[in-house]
Amino acid sequence: MKIEILGIGCPGCKQLIANAEAAVKELNIIAEISKVMDIDKITEYGVMITPALVVDGSIVSSGKILSKGEIKKIISK
Repeated sequence: MKIEILGIGCPGCKQLIANAEAAVKELNIIAEISKVMDIDKITEYGVMITPALVVDGSIVSSGKILSKGEIKKIISK
């Protein structure tokens, strides 16, 4: 599983990264978590509001800081 956090490093982006890392750890799954801070790459996804969460190439959230529980529900499907 590949999880990407799109954002330019704002506090919300950092919180989303922390929540994603905690969700992956609690579910004990193997996932590559990466931060995408390049504005050109972010706009390639069509994201206009950050932070955004991308799972395996699909945008699952934009403009919202998902909780650890919300992320767990998304990635355990």
